[in-house]
Amino acid sequence: MNMSDNIENIEENGDIDLENEETVEVDDIGEDVADTESQEAETVETENSSDMVSRGEFNALNDKYLRLYAEYENFRKRTAKEKDEIYSGAAADVLANIFPILDVFERALQFSETSNEPEKVLEGLKMIETQFANVLIRLGVEEIAAEGEQFNPELHNAVFHETDDSKPNNTVAEVLQKGYIKGDKVLRAAMVKVVN
Repeated sequence: MNMSDNIENIEENGDIDLENEETVEVDDIGEDVADTESQEAETVETENSSDMVSRGEFNALNDKYLRLYAEYENFRKRTAKEKDEIYSGAAADVLANIFPILDVFERALQFSETSNEPEKVLEGLKMIETQFANVLIRLGVEEIAAEGEQFNPELHNAVFHETDDSKPNNTVAEVLQKGYIKGDKVLRAAMVKVVN
C-alpha cells in the first residue's frame, strides 16, 4: 500500500490502516508529491487553463510576499526600538525631576549632623516634602483620597478593620500609607483601616 492509497483510504473511511502501514522514506514522499503535482498540473491545465498561474506571475507574487514580510519585520523591530526609547526617555524625565530633591536632602543631612537646632532640620525636611509633592503634581501623579471615603478595593488596600458606631459602615477610618494614581492607573493603592 503506497502513500496515495493511504490518503484515499483516509478520505473514504476517515481512518488509517495501520496494519498495512509501510515505512515511508523521504525520497518516496518527494516522488509521490512530484507525481501528484504533475497530475494535478495536467488536470488543472486541461480543465481550466485560465486559472493557471504562470511561473512569472508566481515569481512576482512570491517576490511581493517576501517584500511585505521584510517590511513587517522592519516595522516590528522599529516599533520595539521606539518603545524602548520612549520608556528610557520617560524614566530620564522623572529622574531629572528627582535629582534636585536628592541634592537638597543630602544638604539637610549634612546640616543636621552639625546643627544644634532641630527646629531648622524639621523645617528643612518639610520643605523637601513640599518640593517632592510638587514634582509629583508636575508629573501628573495625584494622592488617592481615602480617609472618610467609601472603601474601594481598586484604590484602597484594607489591612485593618475596626468597629465604630460613629462612622458609616465600609468607610476608611485611617490611612496607614498614602496611595497614588496617575490618570486612570493606580500606581500604589492606599493602605487603610476600614470600619465594619
